[in-house]
Amino acid sequence: MLRCDHITKSFAVKNGYKTVLDDVSVAFPDGKSVALLGQNGAGKSTLLHIIAGTLQPDRGTLTTDRSISWPVGFAGSFHGEMTGAQNVRFIARIYGVDTYELEGFVEDFAELGAHFNMPVRSYSSGMRSRLAFGASMGIGFDTYLVDEVTAVGDQRFRRKSRAVFLERMRNAGALVVNHDMNQIRQLCDVGCVLHNGGLEYFDDLGDAIARHEALMA
Repeated sequence: MLRCDHITKSFAVKNGYKTVLDDVSVAFPDGKSVALLGQNGAGKSTLLHIIAGTLQPDRGTLTTDRSISWPVGFAGSFHGEMTGAQNVRFIARIYGVDTYELEGFVEDFAELGAHFNMPVRSYSSGMRSRLAFGASMGIGFDTYLVDEVTAVGDQRFRRKSRAVFLERMRNAGALVVNHDMNQIRQLCDVGCVLHNGGLEYFDDLGDAIARHEALMA
């Protein structure tokens, strides 16, 4: 179970406040990959961070009995002076998983070469995203939060990312933010559309995409 009840979140802007999420309530289905669709600034990443617990709503509650990953595309929690390997070992200890197993998985998956043992501050944004995606996919969460990261890298790496993601989805659910509708169709089962602070849920992914594309037009 993962449920949002009356979630509201605003941010300070030049002339006051902008409400990004306005009294949003939704129950996400277990074991499904849910597309989060919406224009830039609609609140997709904000909702992911609230669900992850890295951002607090102004009002409302989140209820879950499932283990939830951090937003996979978000690499800001890495310690810049630590190497990629050291960051992964730290994550393993935090989440109580085998340190060497996770380190080996991420080193193989992320394809960072010698950079894996270099400080993360020296990484490009794409390298950070690959490290974050690998670390998240290496842990058996009930629900994965994925923010654009499957678009990182060349075509071969994107295919590999999709393959490992789909493998995890055999036993888990996900909330996915991605602007590529072809990838959304490949990765997701159902969809939500964020617009003007509200959220619409669709059991039919095609209906969600159609609604999103109509709003974009």
